[in-house]
Amino acid sequence: MSGGVAIVGAAECDLGVTGASILGLQTQAVTRALADAGLKLSDVDGIATTGVSRFSATQLADHFGLTPRWTDSTYAGGSAFEMFVARAAQAIAAGQAEVVVISFASNQRSAKSRSLAGVLENHTPEAQFETPYAPLFPLSYYAMAAQRYLHVYGKTRAQLAEVAVAAREWALLNPKAFRYGAGPLSVDDVLGSTMISSPLTAGDCCLVTDGGGAVVLTSAERARDLAKKPVHVLGYGERTTNTSMTAVADLTVSGAAGAAQDALARAGLGIGDIDVFEVYDSFTITVALTLEALGLCGPGEALDLIADGNIRPGGGLALNTSGGGLSYCHPGQYGVLLLVEAVRQLRGEAGDRQVPGARHALAHGTGGILSTHATVVLGVEP
Repeated sequence: MSGGVAIVGAAECDLGVTGASILGLQTQAVTRALADAGLKLSDVDGIATTGVSRFSATQLADHFGLTPRWTDSTYAGGSAFEMFVARAAQAIAAGQAEVVVISFASNQRSAKSRSLAGVLENHTPEAQFETPYAPLFPLSYYAMAAQRYLHVYGKTRAQLAEVAVAAREWALLNPKAFRYGAGPLSVDDVLGSTMISSPLTAGDCCLVTDGGGAVVLTSAERARDLAKKPVHVLGYGERTTNTSMTAVADLTVSGAAGAAQDALARAGLGIGDIDVFEVYDSFTITVALTLEALGLCGPGEALDLIADGNIRPGGGLALNTSGGGLSYCHPGQYGVLLLVEAVRQLRGEAGDRQVPGARHALAHGTGGILSTHATVVLGVEP
């Protein structure tokens, strides 16, 4: 791991209900991550962000008084930040930038800017087939995937609810989690919560919170002289598959498989080499589909794996160890916080939720309606 690129700083901004602006939260995330790395704002010559404004990277650079040599503001939903890692690593390796900050923040809960109906784009070709049914975007689309999955594989809503139960158990170990201190969650709690879009209840859905975070990347050579143990970027992969559900051949199969295969191949690792998995959990079904796509089990087997307690603390699979989007924080785009938690686990900084001896982590982001997928494999020196 002597060459390449490493993450050298990671931090969250304030989480939950903050009353702060987006730029205020971004400032917290970026300056805290830089302090974690032992770097200054003036060291930054690359910015990757989204969700600030129409020209997000430009807006953030201007806010900080920076003139970056490299920027990226690709809007791909929750997977954008894993995509940013790949592009930042390539830019650093090519000499386009030396220190890149990847960041995101949202004040959606404080600002009450999140709508259950989501975004309607009636000018798109698929709208003529979808809008008449008044789907909730993205919730109804994930609900269709869940309904199909349960039907094809003969599974139950109770089995799916176990994903949320496990996420809550991890959150109870994380003082920064929105549901920390809320007490355990039961399958009956999930099933008995408000039905939002069948078969998904409120308990199957991610939180709506303020929050965000940032990670700092630089060359592995420079990383050796910085404050914290470097977390090396070993591999990455991505897939973009669909813009709607109208033409998806099989709602139970996603592009996560190809993204993960590419990332692991670049890292020279197998799925069995990964100690910690941080995967997008916008909804409980997202986790089930992703576990199968990663190759951790076969098609239709994810809920059996989950039912054995494997993804709870102390189980055989360290999954979403912060509490995830279901119980820790979900600011609308969650992908950067997958990276923050993966870094903390590999540095041994996760406190009560620490996975002993973790050396390799996989972060997988999912965007849109299972439409964009990006995987990053990270590792530390033994």
